[in-house]
Amino acid sequence: MITIIATLQVKPGKMVEAIEVLKEMAANIKSSEPGTLQYIPHTVKGEGLENTIIFYEKYENEEAFQVHSKNLRITAANLAPLLAPGRDIKSCFEIK
Repeated sequence: MITIIATLQVKPGKMVEAIEVLKEMAANIKSSEPGTLQYIPHTVKGEGLENTIIFYEKYENEEAFQVHSKNLRITAANLAPLLAPGRDIKSCFEIK
């Protein structure tokens, strides 16, 4: 399994809109990508973090992650204009 932790910044004043887009986006990904086991966006509480979104994503295998990556440009089309430049993405592998 592959786990992704992705941190993105939303443009100031766009968080409410981004949350609505993310709800729809997450539902679409879960229903159309069977190898995507978890796709959960989170807001972050704390001073200076009000525009931060963290994604917790879990994929069955490398192939499922590649399918998601290939589809992301289309599935995130409505989110992209709401994001500030830059992102932090970490690929994680479970300790078993």
